[in-house]
Amino acid sequence: MSQHPGQETSQHAGLRLMHVHAHPDDESSKGAATTARYVAEGVDVHVATCTGGERGSILNPKMDRPGILENLSEIRRQEMERARDILGVSQDWLGFVDSGWPEGDPKPPLPEDAFGRVPLEEAIVPLVRLIRTFRPHVMTTYDERGGYPHPDHVMCHRVSVAAFAAAADPDRFAGLGEPWQVLKLYYNHGFNRPRTQALHDAMIAHGLESPYAERLAHWKPEPEWDARITTRVPCAAYFGVRDQALLAHATQIDPDGSWFAIPREVQETVWPTEDFELVTSYVPTDLPEDDLFAGVGTPAEADAAGRATVGADVAVGHLVTE
Repeated sequence: MSQHPGQETSQHAGLRLMHVHAHPDDESSKGAATTARYVAEGVDVHVATCTGGERGSILNPKMDRPGILENLSEIRRQEMERARDILGVSQDWLGFVDSGWPEGDPKPPLPEDAFGRVPLEEAIVPLVRLIRTFRPHVMTTYDERGGYPHPDHVMCHRVSVAAFAAAADPDRFAGLGEPWQVLKLYYNHGFNRPRTQALHDAMIAHGLESPYAERLAHWKPEPEWDARITTRVPCAAYFGVRDQALLAHATQIDPDGSWFAIPREVQETVWPTEDFELVTSYVPTDLPEDDLFAGVGTPAEADAAGRATVGADVAVGHLVTE
């Protein structure tokens, strides 16, 4: 069962949120505290996982033992089941195969069966079907860089943006259900440089070793990129749920590693939000926001808007603001 600080309903109760991620564990490392907050407030949250993480590495030394790598696909599915129970979400596998992380100079081509090599028109089919079935009011995914340049993350971005548009187009994919317009599309910006710098500075100020010193030394500031953040969701009360969901992915997350090097109390004080970029909105909203559902209204109002805007000529990148 989910382990939320306090189950309570709110004006969000009955709304629907979909996160699209590349691999099992991404739902727990990107926006998981936001997820837990909305679940506690009565939102129906659904995770779409593009691949099974079959070609991932074992990143937790304690799990690098016989029988793990040979059964990694099934183990990662079991880890995902535990994480989704902790977060309180439902989840679907889109059925694609992990591309792996290409290494070398030049990098080798991706494997033939890799998600990153699937033609886009084919790759969006299961997500279009899922959007039309679940009918989310809000959807999140990765920016055009993928958050980081893993081929599956970049492909996840491409698939999400294309499916967001196609799901609402009555002239496309007639056999995949009734068209549905998701009202708002966001990109995750959780690993932004200002947040990392603030946490690093706090650790130094407390006389503690920062896990981010080397990363920041090689991270070129991009103020114009950081300025793309439009929405900061307060969710510090759910950092503990996020951490438990992360730990469920035992092959990927080292409990003694950098994920947990900064005390939760420091995180809650210094950066109590998770951060997003509003890319498209079919409802009026004021920027900056502190709520992914700002402007969406009640479930009945959101459902009516989702149906009414099907086929509307609004390009990705357009914001409807008050």
